Amino acid sequence: MKKIQIFVFAIVMLFAFNQVKAQNTSSKADVLSAYYGVKNALISGDASATNSKAKMLLAAISSFPVDKLSAADKTTWTKYADKLQFDARHISESDDIMHQREHFAKLSENMFAAVQAIKLNNAPVYRDYCPMKKSYWLSETAAIQNPYYGNQMLNCGAVKETLPAAK
Repeated sequence: MKKIQIFVFAIVMLFAFNQVKAQNTSSKADVLSAYYGVKNALISGDASATNSKAKMLLAAISSFPVDKLSAADKTTWTKYADKLQFDARHISESDDIMHQREHFAKLSENMFAAVQAIKLNNAPVYRDYCPMKKSYWLSETAAIQNPYYGNQMLNCGAVKETLPAAK
């Protein structure tokens, strides 16, 4: 019986170690990647997928490697993390695509500010604008795919700014 307890304890400890190791290997770009997941789900018009992707974004924000930031960047991240979590949480808790899109507009503003200030991107980031919604979003490609209107107006918008890959 004692051998089984030791074996179970060893497995639990190994699992816990791997969880901590996984959290420590998260990168700054994970938050932006998770944001793109939300954006792409909104493009498809799938509220359930958007809900799921927003939960992934919340997890990425929570495991953000703050310890790898300079003091100034920590202050900046703290300024935006709560705002990003607020909108990601609202998106994750809603099954209404229109409500999700409303919060996505504010999420996109704060994400752009964080990306620009802390250099969260390891590839170019395209800041796109929807004239109908009068709102911006971020994209990993220069091709316009509008998350605010999805298939209704998929190509409505324009690239307004490009942030180069951070070094």
